[in-house]
Amino acid sequence: MAKERVLIVGGDAAGMSAAGQIRKLLPDAEITVYERSGYSSYSACGIPYFIAGLVEPETRLVVRTPEEFLQKQNIVVKVRHEVLSLDPDGGTVLVRDLESGREFRDSWDRLLIATGASPAVPPVEGAKAEGIFTLSTLETGIAARRYVDKFRPRHAVVIGGGYIGLEMAEAFACVRGMKVTLLDKSPQVMNTFDADMAELIASAIRGIGTALRLGEGLVGFGTEGGRIRSVITEHGEIETEMVIMGLGVRPNSGLAGDAGLKLSVRDSIFADETMATSRPGIWAAGDCASTTHLMTGKPFWVALGTVANKMGRVAGISMGGGRAAFPGVYGTAMSKHCGLEVARTGLTEREAEENGFRSVSSVIRTKTRAGYYPGAETMHVKLVGEEGSGRLLGGQIVGGQGSAKRVDIIATALAGGMTVNNLLELDLGYAPPFSMAWDPVQIAGRELLKKTGGE
Repeated sequence: MAKERVLIVGGDAAGMSAAGQIRKLLPDAEITVYERSGYSSYSACGIPYFIAGLVEPETRLVVRTPEEFLQKQNIVVKVRHEVLSLDPDGGTVLVRDLESGREFRDSWDRLLIATGASPAVPPVEGAKAEGIFTLSTLETGIAARRYVDKFRPRHAVVIGGGYIGLEMAEAFACVRGMKVTLLDKSPQVMNTFDADMAELIASAIRGIGTALRLGEGLVGFGTEGGRIRSVITEHGEIETEMVIMGLGVRPNSGLAGDAGLKLSVRDSIFADETMATSRPGIWAAGDCASTTHLMTGKPFWVALGTVANKMGRVAGISMGGGRAAFPGVYGTAMSKHCGLEVARTGLTEREAEENGFRSVSSVIRTKTRAGYYPGAETMHVKLVGEEGSGRLLGGQIVGGQGSAKRVDIIATALAGGMTVNNLLELDLGYAPPFSMAWDPVQIAGRELLKKTGGE
């Protein structure tokens, strides 16, 4: 009997998490992974810190090499191989070897699409100039790091005030000592936060000397000799020696869409709780796949490493014949900018209103630990709850060291369907170096309880 053939398109977080689970459940299957970049199974989230020089060499970001996958798990990982098209009816893929240019077909019994996401690149003049980078793969991160080391730019423009923008502005301003301009066409940084919390982040960015230009759209780039010379905006020209574009990402769903698979929100690939797509024998996981927002019950798409790894695990178990489900997400995420930590989960006040909740909120300013203990820093916590029922809907945190991970308390409370009152009843740990007798999240809960009216 011929061995069952499993193909995986995409060799990073979701794809390799799935491959490991499949190998456990189908020990005799032939597993082949096609990855179009030169690396597999690496930490994309660590790229800003590699560029900053905090992590080196780049191999420290690689979890496992193709050689290790072959030796330890008998999983064949072919990097620099791009899957060009899928034939669901024939059970084949068309592959191009990017080194030789040779194209060939491969067959599958079970297929996982884990193609990730690609950075949004605006169609503006000069976008391909030397010195302009989008951090989509480890290879692009390596190229950016080499550019910094070679040319020693004194000024950089970071376009986009989201997570990547925040982290790259930190890498350049606070670690590399460069002058930085952070540009965003939105009226606030971090659009996944409410405006009042985003303003705290903006104030901290300005406080370290970064020029923050909000409500200012990109028009194009000025170049000289093929290299970046300036960023042209709606309001003028910013001279610079380097640009990072962090304008968000889009799911790589083209292969699936062209093959007739059902797409979902923001053109992500539709996948159910088992990560199965609309076609039998095909699964999807990671940044290319849809999920469900657990607060609204609506289709949702988010590109996060934590989500991709979990989706990949579930997909692998499902493909191997096991039983597993990925129920959805609350959108829990965190980042930092120099000394400032930021985190969020669940619904913002704006999102709650957009989804029909009668929401109320509280914002408190307190300390990360006992005020008398050395190193206590300012921390702001915002909680959102449902009026009447007292149900907790979400939370946001902005503060000094020790702030961000407290979002996990809120995320856990959301997962448990807790009311604000339940949150106050949690038996959380306390010692002066870590917290106060009332944790800041619970202090915010006390304020919110006055408004929700819930028990």
